[in-house]
Amino acid sequence: MLRLTLALSLFSGLALPAPSTPAPDPDAANAEPLRPRVVTEKARHDTDDPAIWIDREDPARSLILGTDKDADGALLVYDLDGRLRTDLTVRGLLRPNNVDVAYDVPFAGGRIDIAVVTERYAHRLRVYRLPDMAPIDGGGIPVFVGEQVRDCMGIALYMRVGDGAVFAIVSRSEFQAPHEGYLHQYRLVDDGAGTMRGVFVRAFGAWSGEGEIEAIAVDDAMGYVYYSDEGYGVRKYLADPLADDAEDELAVFGRSGFAEDREGISIYPTGPESGYILVSNQQANTFRIFPREGSVAGPHDHPLLASVRLSTMDSDGSDVTPETFGGRFPGGLFVAMSTDQTFHYYAWDDLLRAANLK
Repeated sequence: MLRLTLALSLFSGLALPAPSTPAPDPDAANAEPLRPRVVTEKARHDTDDPAIWIDREDPARSLILGTDKDADGALLVYDLDGRLRTDLTVRGLLRPNNVDVAYDVPFAGGRIDIAVVTERYAHRLRVYRLPDMAPIDGGGIPVFVGEQVRDCMGIALYMRVGDGAVFAIVSRSEFQAPHEGYLHQYRLVDDGAGTMRGVFVRAFGAWSGEGEIEAIAVDDAMGYVYYSDEGYGVRKYLADPLADDAEDELAVFGRSGFAEDREGISIYPTGPESGYILVSNQQANTFRIFPREGSVAGPHDHPLLASVRLSTMDSDGSDVTPETFGGRFPGGLFVAMSTDQTFHYYAWDDLLRAANLK
């Protein structure tokens, strides 16, 4: 769900849900939940993961994508006011789980933006051209072929800085999954006949056996992939499968302070190698914030900086961008799912103030 994207009111027809009783997060800076700027129209079933697509010609026409997780599921498309774009929404998907976007992907002799979603019960990825949401995958890209566990869940797209190659990093459900090689990585390529294909390049990533692995985020600029081993911690690897030591785990952080599951991950840049990593403390209704650049102890040391309480319930997916969309979302836009079948849009400056961070 979940990669670094390129860098007003509350929707009038909806009220915020009645607050649940979350597990405590002793590090939350704000006692009262932060109110979002926008709450989307409700999905039919079960919202899961969002992704932000920025229209670079006209940011006001940008889109928020989100999954509606059901056997009769959908890839939902919203505008910046939280209104569902029924003309762009893709329905009839078999339990779509997570979604991510990539920009300037080589295809059909040019470059396009794409959205890729995991279709869990069909064991495949679906690829759509943005912004018209036309399918370009020939019916889907099979994943975890030949494996005992094939139900795909999390996804993050990675564009390699050196050559512009685009990869999908995919996770799966936990039942009998391996403790090593839990994630699979595929290079997305144009087959020359108008179809996007996936080429398997590696299996990697450790799993504790506690919970499962769903949330993944890639930092393209720094070349790292992060994923939530839900009952254990946030793990960090190199995203480039050809890099030296690509199979070595670089860090595990977020080991303590979570009520139960570590979930949705998103990355907010403040400079080429600085910023914040946000991880959902799902059952506490908070997001815990860690430094992107590491600490004085080293680039792979990510101590807790703050925790912020949001109005989302049991959130397990998020995305963030520093794009302000003409000032509508000061400091940038943070989008998170909520189990009341909606997605919440927050202004980054609001979130930063609530977390008592500069």
